[in-house]
This record gives sequence, C-alpha cells and structure tokens, in this order.
Amino acid sequence: MQFCPKCGGLMLPKQIKEGPVLVCNACGYATKGAKLEEYKVVKPAEREEMVTVIEEEAKPALPTTRAKCSKCGHDTAYWWLRQTRAADEATTRFYRCAKCGHTWREYS
Repeated sequence: MQFCPKCGGLMLPKQIKEGPVLVCNACGYATKGAKLEEYKVVKPAEREEMVTVIEEEAKPALPTTRAKCSKCGHDTAYWWLRQTRAADEATTRFYRCAKCGHTWREYS
C-alpha cells in the first residue's frame, strides 16, 4: 500500500498506454513504475446512500414544545438540535411551527 506524497490519499494501481502507474484516489497524482501484480483489490469501495435527517413527512415524529410562532402566533412547535458551529460550541435548537411550518432557530 502506498500513499500520495502530495495529499496523503491512497494510491491505486492503474494500467494506461505508457504502462502501469499508481494514481492517487483523491487528487489524481500519478507515479510510474508500479508493478500491478503486487497489488490486489480485495473489496471494491461502495458508496453509501445519503440519508435525509428531517423530512417533511416526518414532522409528526419530532418532539413538540410550547413555543410561540412569530408568523402565525400558534403556540406549538416541533424542535430538533443540530451542531451548526464548531464542535466545542453549543448546539443550535431549531423550531418549526406545527400549524404554518415557519422555521426559526435558537442559539444556546
């Protein structure tokens, strides 16, 4: 296994017209002189599906609290927490009105 000298990414073997090379998986840096028989891909990488955390249909599954909506005046809202700043900062609480869907945030 060899790593890229430019970015530290994994170098993968590849056969091109000029001969075998090792190509960086991240930045594309290539180096000549690779012996392909020394490398074996055991399991190809698979991409994971992106998961949507909050869906419009999932609103009733979110917890509710008493919070007054500035748009319609309704007093019930769904809420959830999200880390929007650095890891050492407090989380941000988001609210969504249960009646009109207006969304606002509260910084801790």
